Amino acid sequence: MRRHSIIARLGPADTTTIALHEPDAEITTIRFVEGERRLEYGLGQLVEALAARGIQPTDAGIDFALLAATVTAADTRISRRTESQDSWTRELDLYVPVADPALWNAQAVLIARTLAFLTGDRWRLSFRPRHARYRKLLEAKAALLPAPFASVCLFSGGLDSFVGAIDLLEAKKKILFVSHYWDNSTSSQTQCATALGSVYGDLGPRHVRVRVGFENDLVKGSEPEKTTRGRSFLFLGLAAAAASGLKGEPTIYVPENGLISLNVPLDPLRLGAWSTRTTHPFYLARMQEILAGVGIPGTLDNPYRFRTKGEMMRGCSNAALLKKYAAITISCSSYTKGRFKGLKQGHCGYCVPCLIRRAAIVTAFAADTTRYSIPDLSAQTLDAGKAEAEDVRSFQLIGRRLAANDSLSRILVRKPGPLSDYAEKDIKEYAGVFKRGIAEVYDLIKAVKVRRL
Repeated sequence: MRRHSIIARLGPADTTTIALHEPDAEITTIRFVEGERRLEYGLGQLVEALAARGIQPTDAGIDFALLAATVTAADTRISRRTESQDSWTRELDLYVPVADPALWNAQAVLIARTLAFLTGDRWRLSFRPRHARYRKLLEAKAALLPAPFASVCLFSGGLDSFVGAIDLLEAKKKILFVSHYWDNSTSSQTQCATALGSVYGDLGPRHVRVRVGFENDLVKGSEPEKTTRGRSFLFLGLAAAAASGLKGEPTIYVPENGLISLNVPLDPLRLGAWSTRTTHPFYLARMQEILAGVGIPGTLDNPYRFRTKGEMMRGCSNAALLKKYAAITISCSSYTKGRFKGLKQGHCGYCVPCLIRRAAIVTAFAADTTRYSIPDLSAQTLDAGKAEAEDVRSFQLIGRRLAANDSLSRILVRKPGPLSDYAEKDIKEYAGVFKRGIAEVYDLIKAVKVRRL
């Protein structure tokens, strides 16, 4: 087990001595500026894409994006298997230069708490002043015209974000769509944007795609980490940077169905490593606090937090467009894993997101044209000892438990994290969407045969 210190630096002149919390920690330095002021590792791409659309982030917005990128480096390039005592919990110290260190250090404990909830690691954050040479990372420019956007929406290329985009465009909202892309699992973003553009006009001027990532050997002696529990901190960091450059109080839309947002453990063994919390209500509430604390205007909003995926689809403002293009969206938790079996990349059909997707599409449209590696789950008996059956069996278990005990949902929705930020009526809504979401999937898979082969 090694404690890790990730030191974010700006350009070559940034040689500020850092007082480390742990002098014996493994130190990794990331230089985010090459040359004069252009940010690297995808952040310069973000700044330039926003500038092309008349948006200049504030200092706080750029600092949020820089912090999010540093978090991503730690989360994706430090192995849980080799760098932690329990093969999961890493100890991570981040040192980040910002325009206003007093402002950010006042939020350091809250940010660490939020990241701990999100990733399951132990974080410490220290903020220092930007080096004098890089005090201003962006040159102030007078916009010829004000940016034509009032809000920001995350756009992943998944089914939920596609529904969210349709509903916002149908409502004629002035939306900037923000995407992060990396591998083939995000390849649907451009296809979805093109599909939307065929009805609502070219999405290009209203869509920013950014690729923030780091070389595999960034951290000496560590293999990359594949769990990416902190990915939504990056997504929201990019959206916050964009929102900081808009007028007024923009909304940052995070479209995701309530079942996957809560991500209640399906069985007693799914706490901890199995439970992602990328849009959990507690996490979004803490992120809202952080935005307010560092002075970034914007209200986080998941408009579908009380709807199942099937309900999202049935209520979509343009059902014909959704039905036509639903199959091009990507939901699978591991879209490329079929290559290990010699299969083409695509939806596996049996992971948790795939099962929720299949149930939702059948609920909304009766037929699902998505290509899955297992086209019909009921056409064979699934081996209980293999991955193909694991999540099916878990949904069958929780489906039967909820059917037998109507009040259980109000207990289980509190398992993944606190709901103390919300009124009792909201907790009742969360319990309801959880119960209906499970029923949606259970109807699809209750007759699937699972046993040890």
